Amino acid sequence: MKYKNSFLGFLWSLVRPLCLLMIYWLVLGKFLRSGIPDFAFYLFSGLVAWDLFGSTLGGATTSIVGNGGLIKKVYFPREILPLATIGAGLVHFGLQLVVLFGVLIAFGYDFLGPNLLFLPLAVLALVLFMTAVGLLLAAANVYLRDVQHLIEVFLLFWFWLTPIVYSVNFAFSALEDRAVLGVKLSTIYMLNPMANVVIGFQRAVYKHLTVLDGAGNPVDVLYQASAGAYVGRIGAVIAFSAALLWVAQRLFARAQGNFAQEL
Repeated sequence: MKYKNSFLGFLWSLVRPLCLLMIYWLVLGKFLRSGIPDFAFYLFSGLVAWDLFGSTLGGATTSIVGNGGLIKKVYFPREILPLATIGAGLVHFGLQLVVLFGVLIAFGYDFLGPNLLFLPLAVLALVLFMTAVGLLLAAANVYLRDVQHLIEVFLLFWFWLTPIVYSVNFAFSALEDRAVLGVKLSTIYMLNPMANVVIGFQRAVYKHLTVLDGAGNPVDVLYQASAGAYVGRIGAVIAFSAALLWVAQRLFARAQGNFAQEL
């Protein structure tokens, strides 16, 4: 029975991203006409990053409360629980990358090249950021149980503020002429760490900054910047996330002493 459950879990890790890909591709790529050439590959290059972030963050948030009985009986470093959730998410993420690259190879998509070097940088930024946020939310949920419900709504809002199903250039064109206190909304938009992580994934996998549509017209799909600018943005997320992780771990360590009483 355990072998069967493990096999089904492994199979689901492969089937789920394919199902998501087909649904988004059909609804957004065909029904709503995204206007992005090779939309399925563009979509999946960002969606694989978000799926790791969103699913892992939800699990990390409830990891302490969901193991209240264990926490009351045995002492162990409480950080293990949200970190275990993140570790499991990374395993599924690895399987999704296998699916992603398998699909790219099967359809003969041109993704090979030095652009793939952006991938480990983007993954590092993502792991650091989601670990920091996961620790903070796991601790907060012990004291404020509504956090686990609010995070679902917040993640949905956050998803649409990240250039996954639309081009980042679409967001720039819509926000460029608008400002708050003299700061352009497009600049504020790019302060979103996940936006910078996702454009890193897109540059690594989708690869081409500008592609031709069906009529042979050039379309600027990805963030129009040099490789150095991409590295700078992802590096900034890594630095910010590392600092946030240090703060998150300190706050978590201080809060965990009362977890058993609160649970």
